[in-house]
Amino acid sequence: MTHKFENIISLLEKIISSFHSTRQGIGLPLGNLTSQLFVNIYMNELDQYMKHKVKAKYYIRYADDFIIFSEDKKWLEKQLVLIARFLSYNLKLELHPDKVFIKTLVSGVDFLGWVNFPDHRTRILRTSTKRRMIKNMANGQNQAKVGSYLGLLRHGNTYKLKKSFFSL
Repeated sequence: MTHKFENIISLLEKIISSFHSTRQGIGLPLGNLTSQLFVNIYMNELDQYMKHKVKAKYYIRYADDFIIFSEDKKWLEKQLVLIARFLSYNLKLELHPDKVFIKTLVSGVDFLGWVNFPDHRTRILRTSTKRRMIKNMANGQNQAKVGSYLGLLRHGNTYKLKKSFFSL
């Protein structure tokens, strides 16, 4: 191995080991910008599996969270077993038993702070997220946080919420 690669490997080992976990050798340093890159590289294998083997038409992943949409409940149940097996054998990962569920789409899917609906256009901010944002705005949050909130609100059905922010 060349000297350059040894330096890169050494740097990566330092970054990863900077994360202190109760479980030795497990996890990434949360908040570290490199973690975003690492998780996308690592989870690419799952993305390829979902695309080429599962052939999931509606699959969305952000970091280690993902959702699959289908109208066929039996198909989803079968895929869940296969995906869990793939994650275990190939990536040494487990699905969190309290975060896996199969439900109808009528009530929407709560994912990444939004309740998403199958029409692809309707996205409603989760109620607890809304309450937290309103509370923070009422307490006079700094400009950066306000800008962050307004950027987030551009991605969903939030006209009334944005209007209420400007009246605070």
